[in-house]
Amino acid sequence: MTAPDASPPASGPLAGLRVVEMGQLLAGPFCGQMLGDLGADVVKIEDPKKGDPLRQWGRQLPQGQSLWWTIVGRNKRSVTLNLREPEAQDLARKIIATADIVIENFRPGTMERWGLGYDVLQELNPGLIMVRVSGFGQDGPYSQRAGYGAIGEAMGGLRYVVGDPSTPPSRVGISIGDTLAALFATIGALAAIREREVSGRGQIVDSAIYEAVLGVMESLVPEWQISGYQRERTGAILPNVAPSNVYPTKDGKWVLIAANQDTVFARLAKAIGRTDLAEDPRYATHGARGERQAELDGVIGDYTSTLDAEDLEAALEEFGVPSGKIFRPVDMLADPQYQARESITSVDHPVLGPVSMQNVFPRLSRTTGTVRWPGPELGEHTEEVLAEIGVDPADLEDLRGRNVA
Repeated sequence: MTAPDASPPASGPLAGLRVVEMGQLLAGPFCGQMLGDLGADVVKIEDPKKGDPLRQWGRQLPQGQSLWWTIVGRNKRSVTLNLREPEAQDLARKIIATADIVIENFRPGTMERWGLGYDVLQELNPGLIMVRVSGFGQDGPYSQRAGYGAIGEAMGGLRYVVGDPSTPPSRVGISIGDTLAALFATIGALAAIREREVSGRGQIVDSAIYEAVLGVMESLVPEWQISGYQRERTGAILPNVAPSNVYPTKDGKWVLIAANQDTVFARLAKAIGRTDLAEDPRYATHGARGERQAELDGVIGDYTSTLDAEDLEAALEEFGVPSGKIFRPVDMLADPQYQARESITSVDHPVLGPVSMQNVFPRLSRTTGTVRWPGPELGEHTEEVLAEIGVDPADLEDLRGRNVA
């Protein structure tokens, strides 16, 4: 068997760091995606038969490709190992011995059953950072529960406040619990890498989904604890802050206008030809506008409905009123701001051709990250990575024949 070409060299602030990703679906893999975007060499270990279930999630194309996987799997090298087999566990330990960070998001105790607990791995690699993402964390009475992102969103307080007050608690439209846990896991991993420069020692980063959601819930808890105030679902508005809402346009689109500050509201009043509103005591102050929020939104909506979205935005921009269309992908791909900053990049896929996807964020002025390749085929880099730990092609064929790799 001919050895595969080496993967393209990484650039970015994390170039030179090696990450072993052992998670699946979203919370762990999104952490790996972010580290890979910023230049880390991310080796993703997957089951040989099916791989990460995310390969089958999202919109599937006739070619058998998952568009979600092209993004979450990008910049990663896919290695197949059946971690239920002792030989595969031994190979995983050898790979992790070369790593700076290992990511896992299995139910607590799974890694230990495979002989891959932190006590074992740290013996091999004292500086190893182990990122553990789970529904409820590594300890506590709920730690052994199955913990999906949706459950973390519910228990972290987010679901209760999302949606219209006339409906049950709603989903925000993306897997925000998982991605928040991944963001906190990434921050923790980078903090642990920085601390290792001082101590020379690794440590565990414990990111629980429900805590990640709780971490962004603003002053929700003390509002209840101190004053007995419970936030409720409010739909598109922020109660008593007006005008700040989405408004209809003549061409059937929606534009968000945020003009609740007194000076900005005065500019909005000029923009819509109603300077009297800024002088009317019913609307002149922040408090007064909050008391008549629905009434004021009706006045503004009557105006916005007379203009197409583009004309409305232009009129508001002329008077310095903050506004923005509710974007869909078609709007993103055509928008000059997106284009100028290359917020969406095009990545060549061996089957699908050019695939548009979000670029690497945040941007660094000297060493920004790049998308080097889309999500790889299952096991595409097994030979390449195992060769790095001394497994030759003949041995690999044997391992595959015995369902180890």
